[in-house]
Amino acid sequence: MPGKNLSNEGPINGNWMLDARCSMLVAGENRVSRIECRESSIENMEIIAHGIDLVDCPRIEKMIKQHGERFINRVFTAAEQNYAEGKKDRIEKLAGRFAAKEAVLKLMGTGWRGKIAWTDIEIINNSAGQPQVTLDGEVRKTADKLGIKHISVSITHTANFAIASAVALAEKSQECLK
Repeated sequence: MPGKNLSNEGPINGNWMLDARCSMLVAGENRVSRIECRESSIENMEIIAHGIDLVDCPRIEKMIKQHGERFINRVFTAAEQNYAEGKKDRIEKLAGRFAAKEAVLKLMGTGWRGKIAWTDIEIINNSAGQPQVTLDGEVRKTADKLGIKHISVSITHTANFAIASAVALAEKSQECLK
């Protein structure tokens, strides 16, 4: 069974994503609607956390060879798997997503533990090729508790390494807006 699809296609049952224009996607049973944030401006946001991770691409390749579909479905959503499928640099693409998920967990200060699932974090490129973060499950609950409204991520890779940097944004406090 493939991993969860948290993309904007079809029902996403409560998943959320916030883009750089600060508009939130809210899901109903079989629909997605956009709701503009209060004071919808990135200028009213502040960086509250940063996470970074470096992944050895051959290590990801080894995990895939050892554990096959079990590893892939446990770590990557169906949309992430589809993104990498058939690409000559498939391992690097998957390693980049793995690094991005680790970077997101680091910025939240949780690491991978408890009820957190790898597929609670989905990294899918928008139409311009920029990776976008979608959260679900325990990771979404943690982000909500921390006041995180948006996570920006940057990914780069070579044949040997993938690195990702993630930055969490929250609404500025009223004192900061004065």
